[in-house]
Amino acid sequence: MADPRSDSPDGDHGAAPRRSIAVISHPDAGKSTLTEALALHARAITEAGAVHGKGDRAGVVSDWLEMEQKRGISITSAALQFEFDGMVINLLDTPGHADFSEDTYRVLTAVDAAVMLLDAAKGLEPQTLKLFAVCRRRGIPVITFVNKWDRPGREALALVDELAERIDLHATPVTWPVGEAGDLQGLLDARHEHVTMYRRAPGGATLAEEEPLSREEATARFPDRMPDAVDSMGLLGEVDVETFLQGRTSPLLFGAALTNIGVRQLLEVVTTLAPAPGSRPDVTGEPRPVDGPFSGVVFKMQAGMDPKHRDHVAFLRVCSGVFRRGTVYTHAQSGRPFATKYAASVFGRERETVEDAYPGDVVGLVNATNLAVGDTLYDPDGPPVEFPPMPVFAPEHFLAARAADPGRSKQFRKGIAQLEQEGVVQVLVSEARGDGQPVLAAVGPLQFEVASFRMEHEFRAPIRTETLPYSVARLANDQDVEILAGTPGVEIAHRADGTRVALIRDIWRLRGLRRDKPDLELAPLLADAVED
Repeated sequence: MADPRSDSPDGDHGAAPRRSIAVISHPDAGKSTLTEALALHARAITEAGAVHGKGDRAGVVSDWLEMEQKRGISITSAALQFEFDGMVINLLDTPGHADFSEDTYRVLTAVDAAVMLLDAAKGLEPQTLKLFAVCRRRGIPVITFVNKWDRPGREALALVDELAERIDLHATPVTWPVGEAGDLQGLLDARHEHVTMYRRAPGGATLAEEEPLSREEATARFPDRMPDAVDSMGLLGEVDVETFLQGRTSPLLFGAALTNIGVRQLLEVVTTLAPAPGSRPDVTGEPRPVDGPFSGVVFKMQAGMDPKHRDHVAFLRVCSGVFRRGTVYTHAQSGRPFATKYAASVFGRERETVEDAYPGDVVGLVNATNLAVGDTLYDPDGPPVEFPPMPVFAPEHFLAARAADPGRSKQFRKGIAQLEQEGVVQVLVSEARGDGQPVLAAVGPLQFEVASFRMEHEFRAPIRTETLPYSVARLANDQDVEILAGTPGVEIAHRADGTRVALIRDIWRLRGLRRDKPDLELAPLLADAVED
């Protein structure tokens, strides 16, 4: 059988080459706008929307939740699949806000490369630094795109120096701006040694007109700017694929996503430099070859995508083999069969039935209520496989929730269970409060806003909440529970699987407890937790 990730479209099953990438950045750097521009350049959409749906323009396809459109921020990750230059691109837009880090980190388990977006005026920001560190730990190569170069900002070489000094990443230019930030005259292309001039489309809803100039023509037109651009680019060296894949260098591009400048070049870099899907290690560390039997991992659960039907969609990354709709696969966690009658390719909120999918593709499994984030499916005719669980964060914010209307308790319980299944919040039941007032646990308070909004608007079960005075959670065994009984500043709760958890006021209280009660164990809440 031919390798399904082959870059030849003539392999078995007619599989075109695949690239799977995520767009990551600090909030407000322009991720959703860039995602929209990439789809526009790939002709997947005919007109680019705008964050907030400004003017006569629609909202961006990747921010489809009502709350996202009202707030103008990405709250949940979104998948878009489209074709460009004979290649299938699986593009995942991610939330930038730190409160939604778990969603972003899960997405990074499902891609093979990332586009790191920098604001030309701000450079590396805190959340960008954290996300880049995750990419480095996971071995995900990073392409850097400096956005908003049509506005005043920092010097290009200063941004390059910052990458080297703060994250030890050497930038190798693919494009370089002719003109400083806020005075962009064109982009010098290192590959073709020409300059692309742009005539912006009104409002950025359609593609900007491009005019290529030879280096000589550009020098004649911009005698004061071209020498600096050529000299600066020459200082930094050429793109090297090997060191890029090792995470030591990053192809560097400049542009302005809102006006669709420099976006085509970014797409070309994704298709020519980003790696094809490769073997993925299972829970034992053994690699699952991409040309083996089908296997896939669920990295996201989402409900409410179709306002007419309250269905669940499990986002599954195909890891090996060929996914075929209608096939009954094995659910690794339960050992039970799982039918795939309702499978779709996803483009933001929109979806259409998909018959086959290949490594790197994202498949939406509709009404997949038996699946959860981190679950594995595999072909029962091949060797069993289970992939590692999704990374999670230890929660630092807690509140008790109850139904505002006791007559809506059934809807309340159903909604809370669904939010837990999707990973919107973690849910605990306090032994003192009972299951009528579950404890919601989160990385950041914005998660509670999302939970509250969805409980009211999707499940018609508004909630009342009480902020709890805790910031630390630890596993509590039988001995821990006995020792902590009646201790001020501590509350015992349990997860759905019965595991008990100690909620503790703060880290100093935890240290005091360990000092005063040396027999306490209080292990980390989750063995695979990501410490911030």
